[in-house]
Parts: sequence; C-alpha cells; structure tokens
Amino acid sequence: MNRRKFMQSAVIGATAMTVAPRLAFSQSKLTKNKVRIGIIGGRFGAGFHFHDHPDCIVEAVSDLIPERLQKLKTVYKCDKSYPSLEKLIKDPKIDAVFIATGAPDHARHVIASLKAGKHVLCAVPAAMTLEECDDILNEVKRTGLTYMMAETSVWRQSMISVKKFYKEGAFGNIMSYAAQYNHPGLESLYIENGKKTWRYGLPPMLYPTHCTGFVVGLTKERLTEVTCIGWGDNDPVLRDNQYNNPFWNESALFKTNKGLSFHMEVNWKGALRSAERGEWHGDAMSVVMSHGAGSNTVLVKAGEKIVKDEGGFNVKANTVEQFTIPKWWETDMLPESLRYNSGHEGSHTFITHEFIDSIINDRTPEVDIYQALAMTAPGIVAHQSAIKGGELLKIPSFDK
Repeated sequence: MNRRKFMQSAVIGATAMTVAPRLAFSQSKLTKNKVRIGIIGGRFGAGFHFHDHPDCIVEAVSDLIPERLQKLKTVYKCDKSYPSLEKLIKDPKIDAVFIATGAPDHARHVIASLKAGKHVLCAVPAAMTLEECDDILNEVKRTGLTYMMAETSVWRQSMISVKKFYKEGAFGNIMSYAAQYNHPGLESLYIENGKKTWRYGLPPMLYPTHCTGFVVGLTKERLTEVTCIGWGDNDPVLRDNQYNNPFWNESALFKTNKGLSFHMEVNWKGALRSAERGEWHGDAMSVVMSHGAGSNTVLVKAGEKIVKDEGGFNVKANTVEQFTIPKWWETDMLPESLRYNSGHEGSHTFITHEFIDSIINDRTPEVDIYQALAMTAPGIVAHQSAIKGGELLKIPSFDK
C-alpha cells in the first residue's frame, strides 16, 4: 500500500551489560570530539541533561517565550540564545538539536533542522499526519543525518527490566500486549495568555507513543491493523478545536505483524489514575506494570501446583509476586556523570546518552526514524478509525 494513501531483583552492575551492551559506557569508544547541541523548547526541553554528558556541549538555547528561554539558560548554564529555531539552526557551531516544541510543529522543525545539516533529537510524536511521516523519512534518507525520537517509555527503568526478561526468554511465547496513557487534568495547559495552545482538543491517539513504545520498543513488531472507539461529552473544547476532534478518550485494538493483539488506551479526561504503563502477557510469565502511586509492578508466573478454585475445580495455580525495579541509572549503562535519577522513571538521562553516543560512535540510535514512525503512525490511523465509528483500518509501513 502506498504510504501516503494510506528480575525480581537484579545484580545490577553486571546485569546492565546483558540488557543493552552497546549502551554500556566505554571510554575507549569515545573520540576527543564533543557534540555541540542546541536546545529548542523551554518546557520539556529543560528536563534533560546534555550539560552533564562528557561528550556534549550545550552551544545555544531557544524559546519564543522569554521566561522559558531564561529557564533554559539557567538549567544548561548557557548564555548563548536565539529567539527562534529558525535562527538557531543557522549557527555553524551547532552539530545537533533537541526539538522540544509543540507536537504540530515537529515535522516542520525536524525537516528544517535536517536541511540545515543538524542531527535531530525530537520530542514525541514524530508527526501528526501520514504525509508528515513520509516527509520526515524522505529528508532523513536524503541527508543521512541522525534522527532520534525522545520516547520515554523505551527507557523507563521498568521497561529496561522488561527488555532483559525478553532477551532471556522469560515470557515464553508472548500472547498479547496492553498499555494505557492516562493524563487527566491537561485542560490547565489548553489556554495560555488567553490563547489556545496546541494541546487544545488534541486527539488522544495523535499522542500514542507512550503506549506503542512498549511494544515496538521491545520486539520491533509492527502494528498493521486497528479498530478504535472514541468517547466525548460534547464539551466546548470538543466542539471547537483545530483538529475537529470530538473525543476526550480513545481505546484501540491493534493487530501486530506477528498476529498478536495489543489493547491500548489514551485518555485525557475522567476519574482515572494517571499512568504511563504497559503489560506483556506470555505463556510462561507476564509483567504488569504499576498503575501509578500506591501500586507495584508484578510478575505473574505460570504455575504447576494444583489447587481448587472458587468454583471447586482443580486448576494449576499461577503465582503473583511484586517486582522491585532495579535502578538501572546507577549502572555502567550510563557515563558516571549521568548516573542519577531523572524524569519519566529515570529515562531522561538514558535518552540524553543514547542520542549523544549514537552521534559520537556513528551508529543508529535505538529509536531511529523507522522505530519512531512505527510508534507514531498507528495512532494517526487509530484516530481515523475512531472518527469512522471503529472501522477496521490498515496501517501503512514506513520501513525500508
């Protein structure tokens, strides 16, 4: 189809090398060069740690809002600033940029930065339309520059543990997946200085990567089909927004290229626990991530002991045990200067290192353009399905 048309507890130090050996910090791999980076976007962009990476210099910062620009200058101890991305990317000293601007601007900003010869780390999602997905991919291919998406779910401490379980074969045969991204209360960000922000009326499934990352980021499976249902309450926000979106919440059922099911919800409103979580169901073991404050991640292991269930039948009893998530940020997966806790369950220092290290060592970052689009495009099609009342739709592939 044409794209346009369409470890209960781990021995942490040693174990880190078995999870992602290519990420382990090795002084011998590094060159004397340093990546000079520009940071654009003073809200999300101020939550990263490029100034602490041994192979990175924050060359300049930028934000359209003076208060946020000052925050960037303070956080990164950087006096050089520009009033816009367009001016920053003209700086010949800058090798790479971190784009932490509003989601509708990502495609335009990424393409402009690539055209200016800069490597790009971009906040999620990669794009808002399938056409934008295609445009970014074409520009990455044309320039040969590094593109990485800053998806936090891939580097959460719990997800690093799940990667280890998967590599070890602990799940047995994976049978299905589930994920939720609940963020009620975002209405407070819908209006700023009397103007509607990009978040005003944003369709939930156009911000899908905090869920899709739990599948695509683990097995590299592709989501191939989807049916999606939306819920709305005729609120004024849903009657008048730039996206013509009538939904607060959307729930989708995806099929993967391995024939597995993936149930995913993105919810902006309701009596819901805030969560960015996944579940991986196997015939030998399942992992159920915490539902947020007051709950724990658990491992469910297939059992052999025969017990009587509440109906009086003899059944094999599975075991459920709480899982203590290792602090992977304390290990040699990171350079020593980044071994501290950070945002989104420790993911920000990992994202920082992955991007800089991929440039220094001229390698493909874990969430490259193909992974990024495989996490982004399914949500775009899912929203189309919801608008069509749950119609089953095919999801195009952007792979090589």
